[in-house]
Amino acid sequence: MKRSQIASLIFGMLLLPLAVLLTAVPAYAAANTATFAKTSDWGSGYQAQFTITNNGSSALNGWSVAFDLPSGSSVGTYWDALLTQSGSHYTFTNRDYNGSIAAGASTTFGFVASGSGTPTGCTLNGAACGGGGGGGGSDTQAPTTPTGLTVTGHTSSSVSLSWTASTDNVGVTGYDVYQGSSLATTVSGTSATVTGLSASTSYSFTVRAKDAAGNLSASSASVSATTDSGGGGGGGAGVFSPYVDITMATPTLKDVATATGQKHFTLAFALADSTGCNPSWGGTIALNDSRVIGEVNDLKSVGGDVTVATGGANGPYLENTCGSSAALLAAYKKALDAVGSNHIDVDVEASIPVAQVNTALKQLQSERGTTVTYTLRVQAQDYGVDPFSVQILQDAASRGLNVTVNPMLMDFGYSGSWGDALISAANATLGQMKQIWTGKSDADLKRMLGLTPMIGKNDTGPTTTQAIARQVLSYAQTNHVGYIGFWSVGRDNGGCPNGSVSPTCSGISQSTYEFTNIFKGFTG
Repeated sequence: MKRSQIASLIFGMLLLPLAVLLTAVPAYAAANTATFAKTSDWGSGYQAQFTITNNGSSALNGWSVAFDLPSGSSVGTYWDALLTQSGSHYTFTNRDYNGSIAAGASTTFGFVASGSGTPTGCTLNGAACGGGGGGGGSDTQAPTTPTGLTVTGHTSSSVSLSWTASTDNVGVTGYDVYQGSSLATTVSGTSATVTGLSASTSYSFTVRAKDAAGNLSASSASVSATTDSGGGGGGGAGVFSPYVDITMATPTLKDVATATGQKHFTLAFALADSTGCNPSWGGTIALNDSRVIGEVNDLKSVGGDVTVATGGANGPYLENTCGSSAALLAAYKKALDAVGSNHIDVDVEASIPVAQVNTALKQLQSERGTTVTYTLRVQAQDYGVDPFSVQILQDAASRGLNVTVNPMLMDFGYSGSWGDALISAANATLGQMKQIWTGKSDADLKRMLGLTPMIGKNDTGPTTTQAIARQVLSYAQTNHVGYIGFWSVGRDNGGCPNGSVSPTCSGISQSTYEFTNIFKGFTG
């Protein structure tokens, strides 16, 4: 063997262990991440979610996200995870349905926190969460300032806005909309509707973008808008919007508008059809029914608008039929899109899955700026809405969901004058709202209040006369409440003045559309 061959052999033998060592080292795999983002923030608390992303090449089977919150902050309600807590240390683990994450896929869980403190020391399955949020701490760059802030519409109690999207080195997660110096709402898209405003009043608005790490952009240039003088909005977005049973062919929306000048109506009710989580009118009429769509288009041709109401006295409720907040959100969007509305009224006269419904409504409001009304049962004249309704509102407040609270001024126990009982029930509901939204002023709470009597003969015996309607109107005007409705336009006639309860007449002597003409004078 030549010297050169021997040298080559020795060199090859020396390299062999190194080659074996190099081939034994696995290829680098990107770390899995758990990224924190606030989805809404109301100062004294916030709603947030973690997004867990599998950046590996094989499925991640089981996950655990742990973090600490500073003193003064704590987790309340949560979803899509299991929680164990030790002092200020929180550990969230997967549920049975979201524990396996395919390569390149992600899943989320969320929670509501009291206080302003955000997670620190975050770990995912024992390793740092990474991803620039949730304790990663590496992202300190704020998004660019939103531009092009524009007023796109206004009613007597709302202003709609849009703007050009901001950019960010990691990604924009949402926008805070300010009314003057106060945070009015938080959305994920580039439009919003600020509600609960006073009629004939000028307001100034700005917008700030934010990212997952909580970095805020500078404020946009401000825009100003003056709300309308009143009469014709509804569903939390205006002043007066009576209910119409849209499953009935008469009276048509345009006919009522032509006869009275009233141009906003609440369409009752979008329910689940026989196939399940699919909205339809009354559970039987397709959303795109030509008669219904024709009526809505005719109304819009004369400057009208509609609110979509779900729930009601009869089911099947979408809220109970749709099996998840995502499915319910899709159903809400489908119903609203069918008639081109951005106002939803959830009429609760049965048990509903509260967290699921409010999660869907919050997402809807965050994405579209949708105005949301809860129409709720009154327990008694001195009590206000029933205990279950209070739970719904408490949960809505904890999630930062902006709502109009609309007690049904009908079918409850009372003594003395029925008119006085309606006013007492409204005041009792305001008292309940004050305990839920402790940081709001009396004037703000009154702008969140709706009033909806049943005109004429009520199901349980009392009668809401024209004089009582004027009493309710006077209370609403004096206290500057946000909304008036009534059940229902199809009953607003004197076709059965014999004291009967009918879906097509009031049961009392009256002129056609007399109650509509009484309440349309409401200016907020």
